[in-house]
Amino acid sequence: MLKSLSKMEGEYPMRKSAILVIAIVLMASLVVSAQQTVTVYTTLFEPTARLLFDAFEQDTGIKVEWVRLSGGEAVARMDAERRNPQASMWFGGVGLNHMEAKNMGLTEPYISPNAENIPAQFRDPEHYWTGIYVGALSFISNKNRLAELGIDPPTSWQDLLRPELKGEIQIANPGTSGTAYNFIATLVQLWGEDVAFEYLKEFHKNVQQYTRSGNAPNPATGLGEVAVGIGYAHDQVTVVQEGYPVNITFAEEGTGYEVASISLIKGGKQMEAAKKLYDWALTERAAILLASTNVVPFIDVPLMDGAVPISAINVINQDDLWAAAEKERLVEKWNNEVFRQR
Repeated sequence: MLKSLSKMEGEYPMRKSAILVIAIVLMASLVVSAQQTVTVYTTLFEPTARLLFDAFEQDTGIKVEWVRLSGGEAVARMDAERRNPQASMWFGGVGLNHMEAKNMGLTEPYISPNAENIPAQFRDPEHYWTGIYVGALSFISNKNRLAELGIDPPTSWQDLLRPELKGEIQIANPGTSGTAYNFIATLVQLWGEDVAFEYLKEFHKNVQQYTRSGNAPNPATGLGEVAVGIGYAHDQVTVVQEGYPVNITFAEEGTGYEVASISLIKGGKQMEAAKKLYDWALTERAAILLASTNVVPFIDVPLMDGAVPISAINVINQDDLWAAAEKERLVEKWNNEVFRQR
């Protein structure tokens, strides 16, 4: 009897240890399962999105599950999901698209305590969207391909009509890309609609491909698939840094620009976490990370070599409210009078 009792007493510590291990495992699994997450649609360049969202998770413990979409795709996805939103925030993308989403009732207002870090002209007065950085439309040219064609890098919109550039230009499709719509809106604001569309018809003859994404023409030009691409300067600086033989130039007549923005998606199911991400995006910490990817944030932080501040570029007197209101009509006109005439 004493032997049996002694054996039982020896087993108790082992049982207690096993129970403790099980409890720790269960607690750990509960902590993991309880980790806050936020689902985001992003129009940022993928390495930029990964950099920012990983840093946000490190700072807050909130995991970002993100899907990369072009600006037009993001608006279309939110519209298709408006009765059952699958994401809670849209991060990045041309401000024109954010204005379009607001006008369609796809986003909701939010007054972030950090919004005061952004100049008032670069945030919605009704608090539906807030700008995070600015980027100018520019030309990227492959030096080797231009040498073969015997021409210099373009420095004006008219240079893109050179006969030597037939089939040598890439730009995105304005139906899927805010970058490409910014191109159309820029020309209309420069010259008026009639002149701009006559130009677009001539320009169309030199286009090799209309890509889905606004960034796609930049690496394609770096690889020499075409001589010239049209996109935003910060994305093109990345191609330079990767060692490709390219030049970046701006239209001397004046160029348009994007105000990359953030918005909360109406009816999003993770709004508490989404607001934390929104607030974080408007901090110096986020601005420094953005600047490391060659963009020009609205918060004053050191810029990377090659990044060009908007103050150093001849930009048009851009009316984003007008451009957002006219987008559907102008894109449809472009489809009918330019693209479908191919």
